[in-house]
Amino acid sequence: MASDDTEQETLDVNNLNFSDLDITSEDFWLEEVDVHIQKNLEDEIVKEALKTGVDLRQYSREVEKELLDVENASIQDYIKEGQNIASLHKQIAACDTILERMESMLHTFQNDLGSISNEIQSLQEQSIAMNVKLKNRQAVRGELSEFVDEMVVPESMITHILETPVTERGFLEQLQELNHKITFVKEQSFKEARSCGDVKDILEKLKMKAISKIREYLLNKIYTFKKPMTNYQIPQNAMLKFRFFNEFLMTNERHVAREIRDEYVDTMSKIYYSYFKSYTSRLMKLQFEELADKDDLMGVEDTAKRGFFSSKPSLKNRSTIFTLGQRGVVLAADLEAPIIVPHAAQKNEAKHSFESLFRSQQYALLDNCCREFLFLVDFFMVQQSSAQDLFNAIMGKTLSMFLKHMDTYTNDCFDSIAIFLCIHIIFRFQVIMHKRNVPALDKYWETLLEMLWPRLEMILEMNIQSIRECEPSKLGHIDVRPHYITRRYAEFSGAIVSINENFPNDRVNKLLAKLQTEVDNFVLRMAAEFPLRKEQLIFLINNYDMMLGVIMERTNEDSAESESFKQLLAARTQEFIEEILAPHFGGMMMFVKEVEAAVEKGNMDSLKNQNQERSPDPVDPVLPQVLEGPLSRPI
Repeated sequence: MASDDTEQETLDVNNLNFSDLDITSEDFWLEEVDVHIQKNLEDEIVKEALKTGVDLRQYSREVEKELLDVENASIQDYIKEGQNIASLHKQIAACDTILERMESMLHTFQNDLGSISNEIQSLQEQSIAMNVKLKNRQAVRGELSEFVDEMVVPESMITHILETPVTERGFLEQLQELNHKITFVKEQSFKEARSCGDVKDILEKLKMKAISKIREYLLNKIYTFKKPMTNYQIPQNAMLKFRFFNEFLMTNERHVAREIRDEYVDTMSKIYYSYFKSYTSRLMKLQFEELADKDDLMGVEDTAKRGFFSSKPSLKNRSTIFTLGQRGVVLAADLEAPIIVPHAAQKNEAKHSFESLFRSQQYALLDNCCREFLFLVDFFMVQQSSAQDLFNAIMGKTLSMFLKHMDTYTNDCFDSIAIFLCIHIIFRFQVIMHKRNVPALDKYWETLLEMLWPRLEMILEMNIQSIRECEPSKLGHIDVRPHYITRRYAEFSGAIVSINENFPNDRVNKLLAKLQTEVDNFVLRMAAEFPLRKEQLIFLINNYDMMLGVIMERTNEDSAESESFKQLLAARTQEFIEEILAPHFGGMMMFVKEVEAAVEKGNMDSLKNQNQERSPDPVDPVLPQVLEGPLSRPI
């Protein structure tokens, strides 16, 4: 078979018509002859041949012969390679067959891949659908599982609610879970969930049992407050640990919660009233026996005697009512000091001023009220407005007792410094309570101030009136030394101003200014008792100097009182100097005053004219220098 193919290919080669390859035929590219001729004429060899006179025809024949020889040689080479060409043709045909089969296979693969792609797309769509179904089922399962967990009442909850004491942590945790389940079942009942009926009865029974145990526990805690010598803060702290009990009652049984609240309010009201009534009664026994009365005024004579039948002992030293001394510590170091313990003070036979007792009493009230108010807000879960109502229900009776006691005391009190210290104690306690964010006593403080301010003003008016009505002739012997009444005023004014520095008040400043005016008038009346002007001035200077020294020692140097007395002292000192120098230099002093007055008015020319009209005088040569130079007052 292979030999037959070879022979056929050989015959095909022999039968080839080579005349078709003759390039000298007239049909070979006739249209391009002119172009080739032109190109050949431009060839360098052709140009050289034309120059040398070569016969182109002969040369063309030679070239054609050479080309024919080359063509024949080439044809013979093709004939010699015929077998190889046939073999190449056969190989190419075989390759075409193989490629055709491969093309068929690839078409098959392409069709298969198309079907696979469709299957993959179908699988992808199925996967997405299954994923959506899975998510939906997981969501349903999660919600259903959560619903079942919320709805089911576990055995542990039943055991703890029924058997565990309320003070144990397990009971509190299960109570919180029970409260959550009760709320959940109520919500689902509105949605008409049928499963609620399966657990509603058991939850109701557990709720009633829990309420019963909580009520018993809280009432027992409240009853412990009533036991003698009980520190009620301990059961209060225990109740705060279980504040959720009240929240549970408020959510599920409001009438039981109201019962607990009313019992607590009634119990604590009685406890506070009893405690503070007893404390105030024992505290007042520690007050100094020597108290100021209506006769202990600034303008009363120091040697005045009381009535024969007066049972009240007179003060050993009336000046102590007008002196601050160490009483001011109640506004500084002792303001938040521990309260006074009556039995300990009685054992030590210690006595205290009223403002010290007032500070201890009010600080005990402040501390207890702050703690009570915060307890009400925390335990009963109320806003400040509602807590204020509860607080008033608890502390109202006690506060009324305090106000009544204070009203009774102030009606008989004539110690203005004690009253003023009490006012400033209240100012500072108001600041403390505001820092603690407890507004519970704001109205109480204002009521106290409304009692104290009028009393203070009345006592100051009484002292002012006593000085206004004081007659120097009734005060016995008078010398040029500072008078005890001015000493009282200086001490009193220094005390009031020093107390008033941190919380200045215009009402006090006006009363002090009025008192100072009356004291100034009194000092002038006292000075008028001396026959000589020199003695009058010495008396005024001594009193002004003493008052200025005391006031500057007790207050700031730039206070209004100190500035006023500085001016008075300087004026009287200048007048005294002039009084001393007048016998010796009276004419010169009068002359200098006239000159100063004329200089101030700008009448220099009239002074010069008067000087020229005067007779010669030994002092006259100095006059032009005095008129030309600056003037100064003689010392």
